[in-house]
Amino acid sequence: MVKKRLLWQIYPSFLLIIVISVVGVAWYGSQSLRKFHLDQIAADLKSRAHLIEKQISVNLEDHNFKEIDIFCKQAAAASSTRITVILPNGEVIADSDEIPVRMKNHADRPEFQDALNQGSGNSIRFSETLGKRMMYLAIPIEQGGEVIAVVRTSMPVTAIDEALKSIYQKLFWAGVIIAICAAVISLGISKKISRPVEQMTEVAKYFASGELDRRLSVPDATELADLAKALNEMARQLNTRIDTITKERSRIEAILSSMIEGVLAVDPAGHIVSINEAAAELLGIDAARSNGLNIEEVVRNPQLHQYIKDTLENDQPAESDFILNDGGRFLQLYGAGLTDDKGSRSGAVLVLHDITRTRQLEEVRRDFVANVSHELKTPITSIKGFVETLQEGAVNNAEEAGRFLEIIARHADRLNAIVDDLLSLSRLEEDGEKRRLAFEKTSVRPPLVSAIELAKVKTGPKNITVKLTCDKEIVAKINSDLIEQAVLNLIDNAVKYSRDRSKIQVSAEKTENEVLIKVSDEGCGIEKEHFGRIFERFYVVDKGRSRKLGGTGLGLSIVKHIANVHGGYVTVESELDVGSTFTIHLPIDS
Repeated sequence: MVKKRLLWQIYPSFLLIIVISVVGVAWYGSQSLRKFHLDQIAADLKSRAHLIEKQISVNLEDHNFKEIDIFCKQAAAASSTRITVILPNGEVIADSDEIPVRMKNHADRPEFQDALNQGSGNSIRFSETLGKRMMYLAIPIEQGGEVIAVVRTSMPVTAIDEALKSIYQKLFWAGVIIAICAAVISLGISKKISRPVEQMTEVAKYFASGELDRRLSVPDATELADLAKALNEMARQLNTRIDTITKERSRIEAILSSMIEGVLAVDPAGHIVSINEAAAELLGIDAARSNGLNIEEVVRNPQLHQYIKDTLENDQPAESDFILNDGGRFLQLYGAGLTDDKGSRSGAVLVLHDITRTRQLEEVRRDFVANVSHELKTPITSIKGFVETLQEGAVNNAEEAGRFLEIIARHADRLNAIVDDLLSLSRLEEDGEKRRLAFEKTSVRPPLVSAIELAKVKTGPKNITVKLTCDKEIVAKINSDLIEQAVLNLIDNAVKYSRDRSKIQVSAEKTENEVLIKVSDEGCGIEKEHFGRIFERFYVVDKGRSRKLGGTGLGLSIVKHIANVHGGYVTVESELDVGSTFTIHLPIDS
């Protein structure tokens, strides 16, 4: 296919050049022949005009125009030439083919004007009178230095065209024969030239497709031989360089893809040159689609834009922390400018670290320390104060000493409860991380029944009724002791915030993917603004009321951790003055 295409690119060129040359020579020859014939006709017409001039000069002097017209008609019949005599004002006084009085004024005829101004004039044009293309030649007749008339002779040029037509036909067939011969010759030449070029084209296609191991055979022609050698050397060097670049690129991509840190490179204009998957995930963008785009188009963060701009402008590496647009992720940036081999700034590279977890842990630690300190300080302060009071003499008052000791015991119990809950949370976190907990696929009803029995100590004094709805067939992979503790905490929490003689509903149901354990009460309810934090440690909606009821602020946090170690989670629904429903979601295949 390539061979035919290349041949038909070269072959028509040779053929076209030869055909154009033949046609050009034929056309030039025919035009020269035509001009030669026209020059001969013009010379003949001029000779005849001079003869007519001599014959009519006497009649012109006598103004015998009728005799001149008769003479013109007789002379034209003998010579096959049209003869016309025109006065200087353009009036026709004699014509061999027409009646003069019927003819238009000829003052505007070009040959007439040239005869008056230049001494003679000729033109070839279409005659409206005769309906033919004619050659006209006009000369002036002078008397005493003044032009008294103009003699115009004319002859049809149709005869010349017919003669040339025969010549053109002969030239055409000669050209066809020459073109056929030229086609055969040029075909041979084209094949000889195209064959090595075809081979080079074929091998060059293999080069373009990446097959740089192929080599061209060196042709006999010196020019093509040099070209083949140059292409072979080019392929060898390209193959070496591509192998080096491919290996280096593979190493870099392997390193970048294995990094947990995000790496982003931009050019001096801020367009993304390279970005690994970690950086794309951190910034929430598509790595493949982002290459080549400006960083401002794909990441809407003015702080990041300014940081990149500063990094491109500064020579020293820079470090910065910033928050993503969603406000839920913290990133730490290390950036440095890149320079090319000429020392010019060619871009910048940024390394992104996700420090969200670190920030969150720091915040949790600060909150936890503050909350523990606050929760422990109150009972310790109270215990210390009452002990000092007893030491100062109140111990001698049996009634006051007994009351103070009760208060001290109550605060000591609160301290003990806080410590016990903290230890429970610590064990849950440790066992959850190390997977030391034992789970078995069993019915969820027994731990719910046990929790309700244990809760009677709290529900009895307030005459609160606890109702259970749970089929024995509801089975999940659970740790029964932990589920019992979680439900007990929820019931205890419901008792604290419920009215006397109210009801608490404990139920379990199975959906397509989960087992749901619900504890509903008819208590005071929780405002929605607290939903996001009520499962945090030491977070209570009403701190004064919680302490009065003996709460530690850790019960719901323990419930959340128990749900988490089971691979589930806990949710809450509540309405003020109506009640609350806490739901533990346990996956069926946990």
